[in-house]
Amino acid sequence: MTTLSLTEIAAKLESQNSADRMVALANLRNIPAAVAVPLIKKVLNDKSLQVRSMAVFALGVKPTEECYPILIKLLESDPDYGIRADAAGALGYLEDIRAFEALVRAFYEDTEWLVRFSAAVSLGNLKDPRARDVLLKALESEQVVIQQAAISALGEIKAIEAIDRILNFAQSEDWLIRQRLAEALGNLNSPKSISALKYLAKDSNSQVSEAATISLDRLSKTEQE
Repeated sequence: MTTLSLTEIAAKLESQNSADRMVALANLRNIPAAVAVPLIKKVLNDKSLQVRSMAVFALGVKPTEECYPILIKLLESDPDYGIRADAAGALGYLEDIRAFEALVRAFYEDTEWLVRFSAAVSLGNLKDPRARDVLLKALESEQVVIQQAAISALGEIKAIEAIDRILNFAQSEDWLIRQRLAEALGNLNSPKSISALKYLAKDSNSQVSEAATISLDRLSKTEQE
């Protein structure tokens, strides 16, 4: 992709063609956050949902003091559940601990599974141990992707006391659940984790067994340090 100048980016953001506006947003990746955010804000209410989605995501990877309150407002009040989910995800990228309560509320109160999924993932990104209870609740979800997110996030927050709960998924029919479990156990150093990882290292799915092997290696190095 051709790199655009700041002037060209600003011009494309004013284009009537949504593809031009998306190209402009993509070109902001190498622009300093303080310069990029005012340009991103111009398309936060774009008529194209794809452009809006890209803009919301961009706020998560171009952090300034303005980004947090904008994303919280979108998470809590935007009528489009896709944008609320994007905002939840972007808050995870910001890694701003102030988002904890808003993400917990989104998980418990939003009726759309995609928003709840994004909230669970971002709670893991915040690495705040207070998320343990909400993530344990997420394990009970009927949505497999939310279970996957919860398992990963419990690993991210190093919730050792949750090992017994997540080990219930060791024989899940969903290989992605088993893979997420293998990855999470690599952050939870205990004899139970090592035993489970040795079992998962023999999994019939190569991605599961590879993840388990990597986690075993990680735990082994941790013990040697």
